[in-house]
Amino acid sequence: MSVDPAVYDRLREIASQLPQIPGIGKIEIADGEIVMMMSPVKRHELAVLRIARQLNAQLPATHPGHIAYHGADLEDAGLGRLRNPDLMVFPESTLEGEQSAVLPHEVLLVVEIVSKSNPENDYRDKVHDYSTMGIPFYLIIDPRTGTGIVHSEPGYTSRKEFAFGDTVAVGPWTIDTGGLLTYA
Repeated sequence: MSVDPAVYDRLREIASQLPQIPGIGKIEIADGEIVMMMSPVKRHELAVLRIARQLNAQLPATHPGHIAYHGADLEDAGLGRLRNPDLMVFPESTLEGEQSAVLPHEVLLVVEIVSKSNPENDYRDKVHDYSTMGIPFYLIIDPRTGTGIVHSEPGYTSRKEFAFGDTVAVGPWTIDTGGLLTYA
């Protein structure tokens, strides 16, 4: 579902003016609404860090000039979507640009760590969004269950499930999930 461009522009303007609120970690726009996300827990952030380290160690060989980065927004104004993935792989030079968000065509991989409070967002909404945006790989890590899914192929027609402790292929990269922790 796309949103009228004028409506999306207005939502984007409102989102950019929202004050910093303690406990709110991210602001996203989806389905014509501004969504405020709770700040992640420590084990969520530890998973992001450990996956980023593994990817950043491999990227010089597979995609020189690319980084695994966790602090950028991802925007597809045509779809009316502003997302803030837990981790993305894209060219480091993207951060030099004037745009306020990374564009989908720059992204090779999106990683989401499933939250306790809203797992449907990662399993349903973001699968649809990232697939529609044309992002080649989407990795879901679920510390609630100690499992995950690698989505790939156009339209995410390929789906590979795994358990924490497995070493999984995500496109040209290998992720060892043995260091990931479940939520307490």
